[in-house]
Amino acid sequence: MSPASSRSNDPTPFAKMRRPYKVANAIKTWIVEQGLKPGDKLPHEQKLMELFGMSKGTIRETMRVLEAQGLIVTRTGPKGGAFINAVSEAMASSLLSNYFFFNELSVKDIHQLRCLLEPELVATLAGNMTEDDLARLEDNIKKYAQPSLDKEDERQQHIDSLQFHIILAELAGNELLGFIIRFMVRMLTDLTVYRSLYEPPNHELWEQGLKHQKDLIVALRDGRSEDARAIMHEHMEVAKKLMEGQEAKMERRFMLHAP
Repeated sequence: MSPASSRSNDPTPFAKMRRPYKVANAIKTWIVEQGLKPGDKLPHEQKLMELFGMSKGTIRETMRVLEAQGLIVTRTGPKGGAFINAVSEAMASSLLSNYFFFNELSVKDIHQLRCLLEPELVATLAGNMTEDDLARLEDNIKKYAQPSLDKEDERQQHIDSLQFHIILAELAGNELLGFIIRFMVRMLTDLTVYRSLYEPPNHELWEQGLKHQKDLIVALRDGRSEDARAIMHEHMEVAKKLMEGQEAKMERRFMLHAP
């Protein structure tokens, strides 16, 4: 194999990787070395065969690997071919979620990391947010300003209250930090819905969460970094405790109704 074929950032032992995956790694390294960007077209199949010393079948399977990873898109027609693609956040989150598919996450697992990251996030945002940014948070709170009316309303309020944290993560100014927090919040949202953790309604969780979020907006507007950090930390700890309680209730309910 040619251009930088022996180098790989993949944690899988290189020798055990199937050939198309080895070639895919070599092509990714070559793309970086050539300075290619999203939207740029890869060489034609014959040229790739020559560059990497591989058969037509291997190159075609390699293209399928890269397309499945979201790194290229293929188009048909006179101006078609394989084009470099910027992986979307939705696809990156989906691929990462697949990793945890058979490694069940708990509320405790997710909140352990949230307790470390989200207080630091808001501490950096305090005093650095526009009125439009703060208005987005205030508008979001309006969606659950009153106690839920029924089970469906409770479910939606859980989803909307977690959206508050998505908004903060979008303002992070640090792409990695923002992505990790958004991913965790979306995982928690899915977990809440999948395991019906909004049942039975938890008035304390709603009341405490709403108070913390309102207090946080005031601290963010006033530029009080340490207060923002403390409020978010308490918010995370309270949510962790109460959500773990919801999780335990649902597990007991399942055991009681199990055959």
